[in-house]
Amino acid sequence: MRKMANIQVCLVSLAMCLGVSPALADSLSTQDREEINRLRSAQGHSVEEVNGLLEQVAKAGEKGLPTEPLANKVKEGLAKGVEPKRIDPVLRQLVTHFESAHDVLQESVSKGVVDSSGNRQRALEGLAEALSRGATADEVRELAKASQGGGAKVSQESLASGAKGLAILKEAKIPSKDGAALIAEGMRQGYRSAELGDLAREIKRRGAEIQQGRMNLQNIKDQVSKGQRADRIFRDSDHSGSGSGERLDRSGSSDRGARDDRGSSGGRDDRGSRPDRSGSGHGGRDH
Repeated sequence: MRKMANIQVCLVSLAMCLGVSPALADSLSTQDREEINRLRSAQGHSVEEVNGLLEQVAKAGEKGLPTEPLANKVKEGLAKGVEPKRIDPVLRQLVTHFESAHDVLQESVSKGVVDSSGNRQRALEGLAEALSRGATADEVRELAKASQGGGAKVSQESLASGAKGLAILKEAKIPSKDGAALIAEGMRQGYRSAELGDLAREIKRRGAEIQQGRMNLQNIKDQVSKGQRADRIFRDSDHSGSGSGERLDRSGSSDRGARDDRGSSGGRDDRGSRPDRSGSGHGGRDH
């Protein structure tokens, strides 16, 4: 008993030395605590200013939400010299996205719409990113339902990838209903996560053509329903470099020698949309 008490005293002392209150010590990794404390000290912030942020992370962890991306958000803000009081609302919004993602995922699994296998944390992070990029919880629920019919149930990670694809299509001004129908078809056809992302990015790249009626979304969906993947559907100068490929025009016929649409998404590259471990994911642009 005395040995256990000594260990507890040591842990509390360590937490106090790091500038983190004892109640928060078990909610973050040692590496995250040390890095946050280093950044706090370097920026001249008091322990009290930052402990409020860490308390949010701790409470999220108690609810079963991933704490690492939340800690990364705190580190990102501090590293950029953002005041803790300005990091607070951004962190709260991210926690809200994670809570919504958790609820949607739990509901979809409990109803048997989504398979319980797979990496739950990665799925939560993907769904939270989709929500931060403009998809709504109700849209994700509808997407999960619409993805049924391909035999096996979709995985948690597949739903998250589909939700991110839907968010990308919404960024391209594709109506939510049309975008969800297209992504759901891809999920029914067994598109892998990367393939769903490729499909969404290729359509976003050509968003202007779709808006102007020079490319037909229904024709693309028909190709997806036949099991075609994005690299085959959009086989054109983007991939071959020769301009000899084909793309679907408004009538569904071929449009040879079409111009290169690379970069038409406004300079944003969605190929790296998966949140990394550097703290740049999940709405880092908010800072």
